[in-house]
Amino acid sequence: MRSFLPGGVLLGALLTVSACSPGLGVDAYPTEPGTDVDCQALFADAPREVAGEDTIRVDGDNAVAWGAPPIIMRCGVEKPADLTPSSECYPVKDVGWFVETTSDGYLFTTIGRTFFVSVEVPNAYDPQADALADLAPSITKHDPLVKPCV
Repeated sequence: MRSFLPGGVLLGALLTVSACSPGLGVDAYPTEPGTDVDCQALFADAPREVAGEDTIRVDGDNAVAWGAPPIIMRCGVEKPADLTPSSECYPVKDVGWFVETTSDGYLFTTIGRTFFVSVEVPNAYDPQADALADLAPSITKHDPLVKPCV
């Protein structure tokens, strides 16, 4: 004998499972010493959509993320080890970025601001600058410019 659930019951069950499922695990990271950073304000003001991808749940409060594979923004990170005064700065919508290549994409870190914000953008997103452009208004609002990208 077959048993059928009404569509609404099944949908409700699926929504309950997805709402209770764990979020993306983002490893803890060291923050830049001596900076007073209000990352939660930056995260709260981040757009709901980045590079055409919706926000996804993150376990903890140390990052925000969008899509799959995830674009991940971290706040108050340490200065990149390879960043020097002669490093290239790539401006996107009035935010300067230091760029590092990773095994599956790029790690962009803001430069010339009061604290460092990093954004991981996987190779699946092309051009990667679209994600940076979407995040620029929130970053400029919460992380004041100290020295423009030249």
